[in-house]
Amino acid sequence: QVQLVESGGGLVQAGGSLRLSCAASGRTYSSYAMGWFRQAPGKAREFVARISKSGGTPYYADSVKGRFTISRDNAKNTVYLQMNSLKPEDTAVYYCAAAYSTANVQTYNSVDYWGQGTQVTVSS
Repeated sequence: QVQLVESGGGLVQAGGSLRLSCAASGRTYSSYAMGWFRQAPGKAREFVARISKSGGTPYYADSVKGRFTISRDNAKNTVYLQMNSLKPEDTAVYYCAAAYSTANVQTYNSVDYWGQGTQVTVSS
């Protein structure tokens, strides 16, 4: 069992930066690939980024590639999402996700655990 708690969301102007954190409980955290999704009002939840169990092979949605960076610290049971050059269209609730396989953590229906979400609002 893994419990995920996100933090770091907030209001930022376009072009600004935020860093989201997701703290995981459970001794098996390093057994899970981790990812981030987001959901804007009236839209489906969409994949943003994922990282393997060891912290390698990060992968991003085209919409955030070159602006967002995912990383993890297995000693702290935490995964991060550094978001730079933010745009108004990045406004959404951001969710942390965990899955046993790297492939599954980027597929909505295959995620094993979800966090509660943190709001990110980018003003123009």
